Amino acid sequence: MNEPMNDQPPPPRRDVWRSRFQRLRAAVRRAVPFASGVLAALIALLLYNSLFPAQRPLTTTEVKQTVAQVMASATPPPAYSDLVYRVIRPSLILIETSGRDDDGEPTHGLGSGVVINDNGDILTALHVVTNTDIITLTYADGYETTGLIAVQQPENDIAVLQASEPPTQTFPAVLGNPNAMRVGDEAYAVGNPFGLYGSMSAGVISAFDRSFHPPSSTLTLRGLIQIDAAVNPGNSGGPLLNRAGEVIGIVEGIVNPTDGEFFVGIGFAVPIDSALGGAGGSPPY
Repeated sequence: MNEPMNDQPPPPRRDVWRSRFQRLRAAVRRAVPFASGVLAALIALLLYNSLFPAQRPLTTTEVKQTVAQVMASATPPPAYSDLVYRVIRPSLILIETSGRDDDGEPTHGLGSGVVINDNGDILTALHVVTNTDIITLTYADGYETTGLIAVQQPENDIAVLQASEPPTQTFPAVLGNPNAMRVGDEAYAVGNPFGLYGSMSAGVISAFDRSFHPPSSTLTLRGLIQIDAAVNPGNSGGPLLNRAGEVIGIVEGIVNPTDGEFFVGIGFAVPIDSALGGAGGSPPY
């Protein structure tokens, strides 16, 4: 059986090579951008590795040294006592008294007080200012003036003083709630023991509802807060504070089984709500 004959003659060999060359050139043109991109990526990777070489892992010793350096440079927060002192310091008053005893001999006394309101009223212990002729008040900034007794509450040994020439600006203390306190809570006493202005002592609340008979009084004080924060002569009338810097009491006195007037571990304070009752005010809570 005969195969069909092709009527078209085969293309010339030169045309075949031209066609192949054109297809090859087109393929090369298409491949050039891809190759250029690959080359650019390789060059960028080499440059990045040269500029930012990979860091080696830290050793255990290096990690410990880094942690130690960070811990050493960390600033610890201030202690509660520091914050309490900064809060109460502008409100603290040094009270100095002078007068004469029953024999006509001159007497001098020291005590503490605290500004309790925007009117500049000063709360203190009554025995600090009893039987005195002159009461001198010294404020935290050194301003000095005389004072007078505005209110007395003998049953709680509390007095309210007013400055004869008040300073242009006063800083009343923040008053707290003694009924929110518990045995074991922190307690801070700030005052002027032995005339050492602005002294602070820290301790805890030892008990509530204590009774105390001051040696120089015929009255027995009741409902007192017992503390173990150190208080001494000159602390009387000063503020007792909680860890927030709020006044929860007015320091009253100490118990000492000897004849000495120094602290042996038991002090008392009048709760601030009782003290404010004597001042004609009411607690802010």
